[in-house]
Amino acid sequence: MKLKASKFNIFFIYNLKQVAYNSYSNEFIILDPLLYELFSAGILMNDFDELRYMHADFYNFLIEKGFLISEQIDEFEKVKQESILIDNDSSVFHLIVNPTMNCNFKCWYCYETHIKDSKMSETTTISIIKLSKNIINKQQGIKKFVLSFFGGEPLLYFNKVIKTILAELHNICKTNNIEFSSGMTTNGLLIDENLLMFCKSNCLNSLQITLDGNRQQHNKIRYISEGNGSYDRIVENIKLAAKYGIYVTVRINCSSNTMTDINDILNDFSGISEEERNYINFDLQKVWQEADKIENEMTDTRFYFREKGFSVSEQAGSSSQDSCYADKRYQATINYNGEVFKCTARDFTSNTGEGILNEDGQIIWNERYEKRLNSKFNNNPCRECRILPICRGGCSQHAIENEGVDYCVHNYDEEAKTQIVVNKLKTLLQA
Repeated sequence: MKLKASKFNIFFIYNLKQVAYNSYSNEFIILDPLLYELFSAGILMNDFDELRYMHADFYNFLIEKGFLISEQIDEFEKVKQESILIDNDSSVFHLIVNPTMNCNFKCWYCYETHIKDSKMSETTTISIIKLSKNIINKQQGIKKFVLSFFGGEPLLYFNKVIKTILAELHNICKTNNIEFSSGMTTNGLLIDENLLMFCKSNCLNSLQITLDGNRQQHNKIRYISEGNGSYDRIVENIKLAAKYGIYVTVRINCSSNTMTDINDILNDFSGISEEERNYINFDLQKVWQEADKIENEMTDTRFYFREKGFSVSEQAGSSSQDSCYADKRYQATINYNGEVFKCTARDFTSNTGEGILNEDGQIIWNERYEKRLNSKFNNNPCRECRILPICRGGCSQHAIENEGVDYCVHNYDEEAKTQIVVNKLKTLLQA
């Protein structure tokens, strides 16, 4: 069998050692100079017979770890087909509900149009429950139902919308032996103990809550009234949720301003118990309007937080285990007015909607739905990219917005791509 070097092999120096990484197998190898020379010679000559003759164990190891593969394998097509399987997995349905587009904050970076009097009607609420019953009864092979609340600020209508939907769907899934989990993206201001007890009893077991830097920076952006910041109340509510055994992803929105003294945030979580700490994960994300290059600062902050014993998400685009929720066929986002979308990272305007929910609990999808589902892997630069198994060409939203135009979600920056891999190694060594 003729072998070739995988196009997903990446080589770099780390701590004066030569490292090889394969982004498909997610395997790292530290190479001594002789082995690196033998491997490099084989790559240059596109012939690994000498390597097999001189070091059979290393040759077989490279095959085992995915660095050498059959010449007949189309690696791009392999990643594409695996992604298609993931995106068409019918064993899970993910429903996202926006009870409102209104919010009790006005953050400068928010991409959404806040609609003051927007509220999900009882008719739409009932239609969502009907939709869920239809999915559970008709979706072949379904094993799990995931419910998420988004917005706007969903907790503005916790009692009038969320409680009804959450309790009904939890009960429907329990009755039909379908695994159920739920989560919510919220600014965290309106959380209290009664709310958390209801959530816990109905399997709403995860929250995403945002901080905008340390106390001083956050309170400049998110304040209840002039001179009355929200930071302390939100931090206490994060701790309270962890105390109730609800997982909290603390999303830190990063800009050149919020990176200032960002490590101060940990001072406000230093007193929590080890058990409560296990329910908190920090996730640093750059706000999309930020023009300055702050990625290295963000990476340093991630490692600092980990050194202090806190769980921290990897940087965006560094994991290949799954795809974006909006890429999946069995996912829908229902806006407060019954309009249906896929992506939640863009404004919910009617002209970008992908369907409508009718009163019978059926989604009537339009042509944008299938177009999205077939949009990925049409981008030429992805075909030869070393980190395609990690990046997967970005999400379907990237593909739609760049239709007919070559693009790279990493701006064709090969150093930035390598740095993603270096950071993965550092995280692995730090674990």
